[in-house]
Amino acid sequence: MTITEVMRNSLLVFTLLICTSVFSQNWEETYSDAIAKSKAQNKPLILVFSGSDWCAPCIKLDQKIWQSEEFKTYAKASYVLYKADFPRKKANRLSAELQVQNEKLAEKYNPKGYFPLVIVLDAKEEVLGKTGYANSSPKEYLSKLNAFIK
Repeated sequence: MTITEVMRNSLLVFTLLICTSVFSQNWEETYSDAIAKSKAQNKPLILVFSGSDWCAPCIKLDQKIWQSEEFKTYAKASYVLYKADFPRKKANRLSAELQVQNEKLAEKYNPKGYFPLVIVLDAKEEVLGKTGYANSSPKEYLSKLNAFIK
């Protein structure tokens, strides 16, 4: 490889990393990470039960609310996020560990199996409020979530 090719490849990798960090959300990898962060930062936790590859309202909620810049910006400063996902497609399977963790969360917080179910918890894991998908703007949805913590 020439120096020019190395520099071009390095620039491409750098650009991809920047784009990924700018557009990614701060969803925690595990529920225990989310609770620890919620306690450490004294922020409420948004716990989302989702069927990311089969539940149409879950997909709409993700596209319309979770991926909006307004939600990302506000949530980064105000909430800790965890998505308890229940994908059905083989290609999207979770690790056995995550699957067990999400099933335990569902037993505790979503025993009726509603999808999507959005729960706002305090750092002590007490439920402050619950909602689902609503055909609303990110601002309206945030207002609904914020009403649970006031």
